[in-house]
Parts: sequence; C-alpha cells; structure tokens
Amino acid sequence: MDQAYQGRGLGAQLMKYALAKVDALGLPAYLESSNPLNMSLYKRHGFEEMGSIQSGSSPAIVPMLREAR
Repeated sequence: MDQAYQGRGLGAQLMKYALAKVDALGLPAYLESSNPLNMSLYKRHGFEEMGSIQSGSSPAIVPMLREAR
C-alpha cells in the first residue's frame, strides 16, 4: 500500500461499504489477515479471530469471522 494513503480512513470506508452489502443480504463475513497492523480495523468492524494458521516459517494467517447482522 502507498504510505501516502495510510491513516486516512480509506480502509474503514471500504470495509463499511462492503459490510453494508453483506448485512443487506443477511450473510456472515469472513476474511484472513496476515498483517497484525490490520487486526484493530477488522475488530472495530465486528470481526473475531478464529485462531491462527501457519506453515513452517511463513507468516501466520488469522482467519476472522463476523456473524450475519
């Protein structure tokens, strides 16, 4: 990501838009994060960690779920 655009709330705006679509359909939302810096954004939007996946020396991947609303 271009650092000039970080910290401006663009990720939160995109997340809010996408989750509004998901909520309108009454569906849960799922994502996987390999960047610990993104976790607070996802948690603010209602995602909960489901554990951690790691193979060898690869970065850990955290699956996250947000129940249907």
